[in-house]
Amino acid sequence: MQRLEAIVDAMESGDTPLAELLAQFEEGSKLLAQCEHRLKAAELKIEQLKRQKDGTAILEHFPHDRSGA
Repeated sequence: MQRLEAIVDAMESGDTPLAELLAQFEEGSKLLAQCEHRLKAAELKIEQLKRQKDGTAILEHFPHDRSGA
């Protein structure tokens, strides 16, 4: 996540050459996919671990708002 933030900061600075911007964009895309995969795995674990008061498992879905809002 920190590397993604650093990439975004560099891209927003306007001082990065185009070739480097493209390389950073590709790296950022890969890092974002990894983060989304890890988040989905964590959500699935939480869904599996949630229990009702009587001890029976419940499945609770998480909203998937990827807009960052």
